[in-house]
Amino acid sequence: MEVLRPQLIRIGGRVYRKNPIQEQTYQHEDEDDDCYQGLVECAEESCEGYEVVQTPQGFRCTLKAPSLLYKHIVGKRGDTRKKLEVETKTSISIPKPGQEGEIVITGQHRSGVISARTRIDVLLLTFRRKQPFTHFLAFFLNEAEVQERFLKFQEEVLEKCSMDHGVDSTIFQNPKKLHLTIGMLVLLSEQEIQQTCEMLQQCKEEFIDDISGGKPLEVEMAGIEYMNDDPGMVDVLYAKVHMKDGSNRLQELVDRVLERFQASGLIVKEWNSVKLHATVMNTLFRKDPNAEGRYNLYTTDGKYAFKERESFDGRNILKLFENFCFGTLKLNSIHISQRFTVDSFGNYASCGQIDFS
Repeated sequence: MEVLRPQLIRIGGRVYRKNPIQEQTYQHEDEDDDCYQGLVECAEESCEGYEVVQTPQGFRCTLKAPSLLYKHIVGKRGDTRKKLEVETKTSISIPKPGQEGEIVITGQHRSGVISARTRIDVLLLTFRRKQPFTHFLAFFLNEAEVQERFLKFQEEVLEKCSMDHGVDSTIFQNPKKLHLTIGMLVLLSEQEIQQTCEMLQQCKEEFIDDISGGKPLEVEMAGIEYMNDDPGMVDVLYAKVHMKDGSNRLQELVDRVLERFQASGLIVKEWNSVKLHATVMNTLFRKDPNAEGRYNLYTTDGKYAFKERESFDGRNILKLFENFCFGTLKLNSIHISQRFTVDSFGNYASCGQIDFS
């Protein structure tokens, strides 16, 4: 990281710089657990977004976090917590591993308590971003007609293009899992799943009902496109999804849902708009039928995993099936879907949903 251009992190509407502090490293220790990032505020005024309570002993602030992330605040042998306590002149109480509860920060000075809280928030955000995605917001696109048309598409592609480099039956999506993703989530506790359900319900009440008119959105899944810029070296081929009436309502709806979840911190901001697409071919499926596109980047311990893949030549497919129609659908529900978990019908398991009608 360039010293003069450090990474910026937004917390509670304010911007902070992450400045690395060089520390002694120990052989065989996990880099994540040793990592401690210093903070320098971009503004001098105190953050008023935190609820800090005055007590007879000084000041107190509490926050909740998934127990899975406690270890990153504690650090190896408690080094990270000790450093936080020394530098902010506070005491930090963290529940034991596996126990849910509140992290409690106490200190003689309000500014110290706020500083500790801010640094803990940055640590939590930093290591949350290293967790593999667990859930995603999506529309299911697996109605019977669409599944039949998809299988027809697969059959014709294999019949006409199987001699093209990299094209075989292993890279096609499972028709039962056809979906349109709105955003990816890292939900590390039942409380966070419940929070997501509540946020989705708020979206429904505040703007989804107005956009949908309380009725399903009639869409068409037709036409194909590829993700990268070389049709001769394709990794992901997708079907386009658009409103039958030609309006922009679907795009408006998903963009506003994305914006709301990004503002809440439940979805990390990567894009300003949702790319409406349904993956039909993906080279990651070649070696792992359960792979899930570009989102399958981290292992279960949060390490970045490079996925070697063999691209396919999509030029003939794009030419022959450019306007292929997979069918029409009525989108009536947004689901909180769990990755790598299927229901009795072979679709992604849903942890919650809202219905338009």
